[in-house]
Amino acid sequence: MRIRLYTPAMQGKGKFDGGNITEQKAIGFPGEGSVINRVGPLYYWAWAHTPKEGYIPPHPHCGFEIMTYVIRGTAEHGDSLGTRSTIGEGGVQVIKAGSGVSHEERFFGPDMEAFQIWFEPDLKLEAKKKPAYEQFDRDDIPCKEQNGSRVKQILGGESPILLTADARMWDVELKPGHEYAHTLSKGTTLTALAVRGAGGWKEGVAHEEAFHERDFMLLTSDREEEVFLHAGDEDVRMLLIEVPERVHYGLLPKKI
Repeated sequence: MRIRLYTPAMQGKGKFDGGNITEQKAIGFPGEGSVINRVGPLYYWAWAHTPKEGYIPPHPHCGFEIMTYVIRGTAEHGDSLGTRSTIGEGGVQVIKAGSGVSHEERFFGPDMEAFQIWFEPDLKLEAKKKPAYEQFDRDDIPCKEQNGSRVKQILGGESPILLTADARMWDVELKPGHEYAHTLSKGTTLTALAVRGAGGWKEGVAHEEAFHERDFMLLTSDREEEVFLHAGDEDVRMLLIEVPERVHYGLLPKKI
C-alpha cells in the first residue's frame, strides 16, 4: 500500500454568497489552492458548510455527472429542466449535465454540511445526451451495520445510483477501536476524506499510517491487497471514493 496524505492546508478553499457558504476542496479546480486537481474520472470534490443559509444562483454545466451528498441540514435544488426539489440529511442529488443544464442551489442549516462531487465520463458521448436530474433519499441508500461499523454504499454494489463514470463510494462510520476492511485493487486509487475523528490505515499488523480530521488521502497498491481503516480513541467518519487511476477516452474542452 502507498498512501499520500494532504492536510487541510494543502486543500483548496472557496466561498459563495458573500461567505455564507464556505468550502474545503479536497480536489479543486486549477488555481484554487488544492494540491490535487483530479484523480482519474474524479474531477472535483468540495466540502460545503453554511451556519444558517446560503444561496448559489443559476449557473450552467455540460457533460459532467455532479453529485450532492448532504450529511447535515437541507439542500434545495432548481434547474432549467423545471425541477424543484428538497433533500435532507443522508440524501443524494445527481445532475447528469449531458448537453447542458443550468441549476441553482440553496443550503439551510443550522450547521449545514454537504459534499459536491464531480465525475467526468467521456464528455464526447455525454454531450450528446439529454440532461437529467435524479434524487435519492437516505432510506434509498443501502447500509450495513456490524461490529461497531456502519457502512453506506453510495455508488456501486446494491446502490440505486448509477453513473456513467466508473466510480464506487462509501460512507464509513466507526466506533472507537473498531476497524473497516477494504480490498484495494491494482490500477485503482482509493480517495479518502476524514470527516470526523482520527485514526490510521493498517497494512498487515506492523504498519499503520495515521490521519486526523479533515485530512485527505490517496491509497494505491501495485497488487490487490486488504487494508484496514482503524478508529482511534474517538468515533471516525470517512468518505471513500474508488476510481481507476487513469481514464482512456478523449475529452472535449471542459465546460464547467
